[in-house]
Amino acid sequence: MSNDIENQLRPQYGENKKITGNYDKSLAVKCVNGTFVGKKNDNVIAYKGIPFVGSQPVGSLRWKAPVDCVPDSGVYEAYYYGKAPCQTSGDIAAEYGTGEDCLYLNIWKADDGIKNKAVIVWIYGGAFESGGTINPMFDCQNLVKENPDIIFVTINYRLSFFGFLHLSHLPDGKDYTDAQNLGLLDQLAALKWVQDNIENFDGDSENVTIWGQSAGGASVTLLPLIKGSHKYFKRVIAESGAPNQTRSAKDAISCTNEFIEILGCKTVADLQKVDIQKLFDASAVLFMRQFPERDGNCLPLDPYDAYANGAAKDIDFLQGCNKDEINFFVQNFGVEIFNKWADERKTKLFARLTDAEKALVESFCNDIGGESCEKNSRLFEQIIFMAPMFRMSENQAKAGGKSYTYLFTPESALPAMKSCHAMELSTVFNHPELADLAGRELDETFSKTMRKMFFQFAKTGNPSLGADISPDGKAKEWPLYDTEKRKIMVLDEFNIHPENESALKIVDWDRTYFLTRLRENSPASIGGGMNRTF
Repeated sequence: MSNDIENQLRPQYGENKKITGNYDKSLAVKCVNGTFVGKKNDNVIAYKGIPFVGSQPVGSLRWKAPVDCVPDSGVYEAYYYGKAPCQTSGDIAAEYGTGEDCLYLNIWKADDGIKNKAVIVWIYGGAFESGGTINPMFDCQNLVKENPDIIFVTINYRLSFFGFLHLSHLPDGKDYTDAQNLGLLDQLAALKWVQDNIENFDGDSENVTIWGQSAGGASVTLLPLIKGSHKYFKRVIAESGAPNQTRSAKDAISCTNEFIEILGCKTVADLQKVDIQKLFDASAVLFMRQFPERDGNCLPLDPYDAYANGAAKDIDFLQGCNKDEINFFVQNFGVEIFNKWADERKTKLFARLTDAEKALVESFCNDIGGESCEKNSRLFEQIIFMAPMFRMSENQAKAGGKSYTYLFTPESALPAMKSCHAMELSTVFNHPELADLAGRELDETFSKTMRKMFFQFAKTGNPSLGADISPDGKAKEWPLYDTEKRKIMVLDEFNIHPENESALKIVDWDRTYFLTRLRENSPASIGGGMNRTF
């Protein structure tokens, strides 16, 4: 991306101030916690940096559940994004300022006076380690221009050890029983704010879809399992994320103990006194291991069983993966580092398997040809992405719920990337100028069609398109997933079409699907250990 384009897209970060004088009332919306004044650009009004909590999680509120909003009659600017959550460097969001005072959301709407619009709430990914709504990719101006009948919302949530650190086992941990899942509780607090206020922005509080990718995709598959959450949304769009991106209490406690040992701490009070930079330095040992916890309280001990038993059968799902998810990680870490990581993780995995199960996995790997990393790439693609996604579709269908499933197949101009993790983001957010992973702009008609199907699902619960609204003038019938035909939609750049999974062999049902036994084989159990410098 050129410097000119980058500067053009650079988000405005600053402090939203209280307004005491005159303001444009046509850009103001009264909410529970204040009146917020946005900025208008090309008939789209953006409201940025709106707090969705009563107090930010700083000081004595660090590692505490989000605080409910309180009534406020003040008038405030909503001109600037709030800070991104504290995180290590690496995500572009961190370039614009981070802080513990990060619980803000942003709203984009067309200025057309139309009421009761569908609402889509975006939750970013980043392995629960990084990310933020200030990332230029997640600016929704283009989406609203193309879809003026939808209101788009993006939300921040706490990351890393601020959002997912088990503390209740420490001597003074009894007051921190939510610490292991604060990031999810932040998301839920944002959704509550949306529910309470979105009608004042002309949104329909009864037609809210939560949408996420990677860790955000995992989040939107976990939120329906939190008690009382269903009143805040009715649909889910999950890209490259599933409930396997969690950890057990045992794994979480082990992570905390390693962390505090490095810091020389024994209590939460000790941790509160440590400089933030020292906390992050020590947290290198936790990298790729800081997941939401299956604690039996916020989340069930086995989310997949919960889905199979109908915990979310009233929620509509659209979910899928990219054809070559793992290629992103191979290229980012380097082949040598990736293989070292994968070999170590495979050793840990095999220690949990029977001899018969090991033979199945070895047989799968032996059938993979190609470069030196191909065996490991395809195995961990199955474990982390493909099989977990299909288990979600299977269990939702078994429970009588609706699930639409896809495979995204366009390939990058960068040969090693192929159809890698996150490659679709510039397409679904309508930012072709940010298609760095693709190395090119994808076909315009394909891109419009993919977005149209996703957002048709958000509006109606069905992503199918009639010829009258399909960008290429051809009807697109997206079949519901069922456990017999296992039909999915192939998002091919020049031939979007339904297909039986058996013809594509996305999942090896005999040799890898059993690895979705979440308790034993979640990424937290087998997926840690990469140093951040990689």
